[in-house]
Amino acid sequence: MKLSYGDKALSIVIYIAFAVLGFTAFYPFWNAGVISLNAGTDTMQGGITFWPRVFSLENYEVVFKDKRLIDGFIISILRTVVGTIGTILATSIFAYSMTKRELMGRKFYMIACIITMYFSGGLIPSYLLIRELGLMNTFWVMVIPGLISIWNMIIFRAFFLGMPAGLEESAKIDGCTNWGVFFRIIFPLSGPVLATLSLFTAVYHWNDWFAPSIYISNVDLLPIQTKLQQILNSNIMNEQMSQIDSSASSHLNKMKSVTTKSLAMATMMVATVPILCVYPFVQKYFVKGVLIGSLKE
Repeated sequence: MKLSYGDKALSIVIYIAFAVLGFTAFYPFWNAGVISLNAGTDTMQGGITFWPRVFSLENYEVVFKDKRLIDGFIISILRTVVGTIGTILATSIFAYSMTKRELMGRKFYMIACIITMYFSGGLIPSYLLIRELGLMNTFWVMVIPGLISIWNMIIFRAFFLGMPAGLEESAKIDGCTNWGVFFRIIFPLSGPVLATLSLFTAVYHWNDWFAPSIYISNVDLLPIQTKLQQILNSNIMNEQMSQIDSSASSHLNKMKSVTTKSLAMATMMVATVPILCVYPFVQKYFVKGVLIGSLKE
């Protein structure tokens, strides 16, 4: 179909608008990377936009020589892996049980779950509950409270209800139990929704810094995002440098160009790039997974 001049002009305006929108979304990340690769003392003069003016890797040397940050990076990886696997398993099992019409009180459970999506007990009751459960200052305080996601449960449930009932019936005829049906039939066929919700859950666990800052006082258990937040709130470089282990301290005398801002940008890049690398591997599942529960013909 031949486009009119008005349609062509509108298309050009739309492309330009999306290009500007994409640039505004991408530029802050690019600028943070540029600052992390620029000498900190030179960055303080301003004017760093698209390219490093004085290229330097000293910021990353400080990050990778700081045992606190490396430990935080390891904690973040462990939390993301364990938390994502645990949340997906617990939420999907819960969602599968909510698809059973023979489940007594199913409507009551659904109403109770939906209420918790809009109303919570608050920060203080949550803190008291975590303390009474003995989860304070432990690794599991970052995993167990988030094992069940009601929003993800609803998406899982909609996906499971869309599967042919004959799959489950034939499996039970062959002798499968409910657990066997779920893990041998339902779960393996849920690739799109599993990939999509796994990514969303992993991003949540990777980016969360608030919960550890409240429930954990042991510095060795803090994820890198919480430590990054502490760096961003620090106004004095010596406060950060004094906590770097002795193996890095002997090297600090050679690093006169590192500042709090440049160190924060380098830490931010180290904390952000790993989770960004996950997206290309699950992108193909987004179209299928995100539309779960939408109208179909």
